[in-house]
Amino acid sequence: MPDDLSARHAPRAVVMVRPHRFVPNPQTRVDNAFQSAPTVAPEEVARAAFDEVTAMAATLEAAGITVHLYDDVGTATPDSVFPNNWFSTEHSGAVALYPMHCPNRRAERRIDILDDLAQHYRVTQVHDYTGHELEGQFLEGTGSMVLDHRTRRAYACRSQRMSEPLLRRFCAEFAYEAVVFDALDDDGVPIYHTNVLMSVGTHTALVGLEAMPSVADRARVRAELEASGREVVELSRAQIAAFAGNAFEVTTPTGNVLVMSARGVESLTPAQRSTLEATTPIVPVHIPTIEHAGGSARCMLAGIHLVPRSEAEPSTDLRRQFSESA
Repeated sequence: MPDDLSARHAPRAVVMVRPHRFVPNPQTRVDNAFQSAPTVAPEEVARAAFDEVTAMAATLEAAGITVHLYDDVGTATPDSVFPNNWFSTEHSGAVALYPMHCPNRRAERRIDILDDLAQHYRVTQVHDYTGHELEGQFLEGTGSMVLDHRTRRAYACRSQRMSEPLLRRFCAEFAYEAVVFDALDDDGVPIYHTNVLMSVGTHTALVGLEAMPSVADRARVRAELEASGREVVELSRAQIAAFAGNAFEVTTPTGNVLVMSARGVESLTPAQRSTLEATTPIVPVHIPTIEHAGGSARCMLAGIHLVPRSEAEPSTDLRRQFSESA
């Protein structure tokens, strides 16, 4: 595979959102079996979440990753800490804006964040899919999809947060091939997001094949990953529940690293960790409070695959583009 394509798979920069009044979202509890109730007072939960995001951003920056950190001071967006669900970016300069299943998550979309990114990166096109919310169709970004930027595959498990017709449209417009499968939690309920059970890196892929009831799906997903040159690291249901699958590979000046929660790292076997770290060192982050919301390290990172903009280039007027696409 060409080196430039490999370099595009893992971004050099990420967006994080730091909440000031964090709380697990009551609207998402219906289909997110990974949520849990904190045992301390709400103000302690909010303070701990703020501190965890601050510390995680500092850890990533110390590793050489560019972090664009934005604050959310409102009370209407309990899941704002997970920005990868409402937008994604491509090396081509394209940005996608996604329709969200839960009404209170739609307010997470912030044009000010995208405007700020456009000051630093080359944005050439905006694909706004948010109007599909009115039709009851949803596609929650790189939560619903795990994108392989190298071989142009979009892995997606079926759930009420992923409408397959919309996935197919996204793939057609962004030149991906959809790899769709079923994945169920311990109670037989569809797993709400693909990135909870799957992470595709440059050399390895973490995947919870055990959660896929179809033998054919397991074989097909494994075959796709192995055909792309990845070594498959299978995760158990217990490891999925510990968020080992919710990891994200990013690029640093000294090489790629895999960001994973400390809980996820602790769940790995010595053999699994050895396989991963043979090519990609793991950067553990301590985020137990955030994980009460049913997401982990990967959910907290919106990858910036855009090309940095030179000072001589004019920035993109994203407000105008969104008004024209509405």
